[in-house]
Amino acid sequence: MQQLQEIFERLVAAKIRLIPIPQIERHWVFERDGFISLVERTPDNGFGGIGSAGLWTEKGMAVLVLRGDRYYFVAKEFQQEASAEQVALLRKFASDLAAALKPDGR
Repeated sequence: MQQLQEIFERLVAAKIRLIPIPQIERHWVFERDGFISLVERTPDNGFGGIGSAGLWTEKGMAVLVLRGDRYYFVAKEFQQEASAEQVALLRKFASDLAAALKPDGR
């Protein structure tokens, strides 16, 4: 219980929100600044593997893709060029989420 409380304190400190999406039963969805990441739910409702982070769009999650020398957020029927600031924010979100959920790096 103490470990779970510490995880939630780290998430709050990093301004990362847990988004309730009932249709997604096998994963938790975390969000910050319009970016999301799915995290595997373990049998005890803990946190397993952390998926890639992406941009939350009306078409679903758009992943970051490098094409030539430019980055794009891409999803089915969606493409948007990513600014350098967005790329940095996405990477910082992914890093902060991993540090909050798995501070020992496991």
